[in-house]
Amino acid sequence: MRIATWNVNSVKQRVPRLLPWLDERSPDVVCLQETKLADEDFRDLLGGPLAERGYEIAVHGEGGWNGVAILSLAGLEDVVAGLADGPGFPDQEARALAATCGGVRVWSVYVPNGREPDSDHYRYKLAWLAALRAAAAAGPDATVVCGDINIAPTDKDVFDPEAYAGHTHVTAPEREALAELAAAGLRDVVRERWSSERVFTYWDYRAGMFHRDLGMRIDLVLAGAPVAARVKAAWVDRKARKGKGPSDHAPVIVDLDEAPDGDIGPVVPPPSAPVTKRGAVKLPQSRE
Repeated sequence: MRIATWNVNSVKQRVPRLLPWLDERSPDVVCLQETKLADEDFRDLLGGPLAERGYEIAVHGEGGWNGVAILSLAGLEDVVAGLADGPGFPDQEARALAATCGGVRVWSVYVPNGREPDSDHYRYKLAWLAALRAAAAAGPDATVVCGDINIAPTDKDVFDPEAYAGHTHVTAPEREALAELAAAGLRDVVRERWSSERVFTYWDYRAGMFHRDLGMRIDLVLAGAPVAARVKAAWVDRKARKGKGPSDHAPVIVDLDEAPDGDIGPVVPPPSAPVTKRGAVKLPQSRE
């Protein structure tokens, strides 16, 4: 079974990229984030093309912001939208969706950004992660949490820790919250498989960040032990970030039981000539 997760940053804008990508990569289960469409609008837009490809769909969206979805060729049972008793800002947002696909409990999650350290949104982010941990811990061992976590687990998951000083996504409380989520029995299968390689999943649209490989690894696949034991390949589809009209995130793909493309590396294709000198580059927002 091939499981993929992708923050598409507006599914309406990404249709010309999403459908050919599904045909090329043939994932059995796809978790989408930041769909930015209400449920009915999502179904009107993609219900037909996805049904033609055999996908069942579950959606949890809101117009213009947030939104998550699960597409499955492996069945779609026990669908639950949202986090029970989860926090809101001020109301609950469309950020979590769970379903059982091929015997695996699959979560598609879009963790709040946090905006600025110690802000109200930052505290909301930490509370939301605690609610996600509780929900995941209450589920079966055969669970996988996929999505835009909006946290780089360690300093090696950003191009330069100095560039992110004072920003969200790298602070100690965020990383502690992510570690607590992992302590519910979830393993970071991409980093497990590629322990020392330079692997990113997100690159800002501005300042040529993608072409210089100045990114972050914030899109994760966290798998319970029974699922992690089945992993044969785990990689970032960097090709989907290239070309015209891409998302600012690349898909993350995990193959269970067999690897149709082989264990082909942490990123496909690899970046060229990345900037690696610390302190040489500031984030685009730091220059504004």
